[in-house]
Amino acid sequence: MYALFFLVPVLLGICLSELGFVYRYITFFIYFVAASSFIYGAMSINVYIFALSDGVVKLSSYIPWGFVNIRYWSHIASWFIPLLPLAVLLGPLKHYRLWSWIVALGAGLWWWIVLMSSARGSALGIVFGFVLAALLAGRPAMPWVKLFVNYIFIGVLIWLTLSFLIPSLLADDVQVRATRSNDSGRMPLFVEAWMMSVQNFPFGMGPQSWLTHEPITDAYREGAKIGHPHNMYLMWAAEYGWLVIGLILVVAGQAIRNFLIRRTAILESGNTSEAIIFAGITASISGALFHGSVSAVFMAPGSMLVGILVLSAFWGLLYRSEARPKHGILKKRVKKSYCWLVIMVLLLAWFGWMRETIIYYEAMKADEEQYMEGSGGGIMPRFWYHGNFPRFEELKQ
Repeated sequence: MYALFFLVPVLLGICLSELGFVYRYITFFIYFVAASSFIYGAMSINVYIFALSDGVVKLSSYIPWGFVNIRYWSHIASWFIPLLPLAVLLGPLKHYRLWSWIVALGAGLWWWIVLMSSARGSALGIVFGFVLAALLAGRPAMPWVKLFVNYIFIGVLIWLTLSFLIPSLLADDVQVRATRSNDSGRMPLFVEAWMMSVQNFPFGMGPQSWLTHEPITDAYREGAKIGHPHNMYLMWAAEYGWLVIGLILVVAGQAIRNFLIRRTAILESGNTSEAIIFAGITASISGALFHGSVSAVFMAPGSMLVGILVLSAFWGLLYRSEARPKHGILKKRVKKSYCWLVIMVLLLAWFGWMRETIIYYEAMKADEEQYMEGSGGGIMPRFWYHGNFPRFEELKQ
C-alpha cells in the first residue's frame, strides 16, 4: 500500500507536467480545499449552536464532527491549512473580495478547531512547515506569509469568542480541552519500535508485526497496547526495515535536489506567483511529514486520500517538462497519450480506493460495539479501530 502511495504522486506529477496542466490542477485543487474548508467550518458553527442550546460545556466532545476519531480531522488539517492562503492569491477568484472573506473565515474556523481540540501534532507541524517554507521561498512569497499569519490571528479571535466569551455568557462552567505538555505515553512506543527495527536489521519484522509481535521492552509490555507507535518512520522501520527507509530517503533526496534547483530559479526570476505556490505546497507537505513523526499521518485514511493529491502537485512542480530533451511531434503525441492513459487509470484507482475506504468505514462502525466498548477481543489500531481482524461470527463459521 505504501509503495503504491508514494509511486502514484510521481507518475501523476510527471504526467501533469508533460501535459502542461500542473498549475490548472493546483488552482482547481486549491479552490476545492478552500470551499470544502469553509463548508465544514460553517457546519461546525451549526453543531456549535446545537451543542450550546443543549447546555454542552465541553465542545471538543462534538467538534470536530463527522470523524470517528478526533485525529482523523487533525491529519487533514495538517495538509489543508497551509494551502488556504493560496486560494486568494491564485486563479480567477483572487480579485473577488467576497471569496477572500470566505477563505479567511474558513481558515479561521479550522484554526479554531485546531486550538479547541488541542491538536498538538497539527499545530506544531503546520508551524514547522510555515517557518521552513518562509525561509526557503524568501521575499517573493511574502504575500503567502502575510495571509498565513492573518489567518492565525483570525483563528485565535474566533477561538476566544466561541470557546470562551459566548459559553461564559450562557453557562457558569466552561470546559476547555487541556493541551498536554508531556509525551502522552509515546516514548515507550518509540523505544519499542526502535527495538523492533534492530531485531531483524535491515529487513524489519514484517507487515502488521506491531500488532502481533511479542513485546520487547518492559515499558511497552506493561503499558497500553496501541495500534501504532505514533511515529510513522519508526513504524516503517520496525515492520518493513531500515532498507525500505533507505529507499524512501533516496526518493526524498531526489525531491530535495529538484526542489533546490527550482528554488534557485524562482529566486533568480523573482516570480511571485510561482514562489507562493511553492511556499504553500512546501508548508503543507513539510507539516504533514513533521506530523508523521509524532503520529501516523499516512496511516489515517482521510489523510492518505488527501495527501496523495498534494504530493502529486508537489512532484508536478518539481518535474519540469520544458527542461527535458525535446522530441519530435509524433513522439510528443504518443507521450501525451500515455500520460492521459496513466491519469485515467490512476483516477479510477483513486475512486476505487475511496470506495474501499468507505466500505471499511462502514465495517468499522459495525464493529464499534465490539472493539470500542470492550465486549470483543483483538487489538485496536488507533486509526482503524479493528484493523484486519475477522468478526466473531466469521470465526464461528
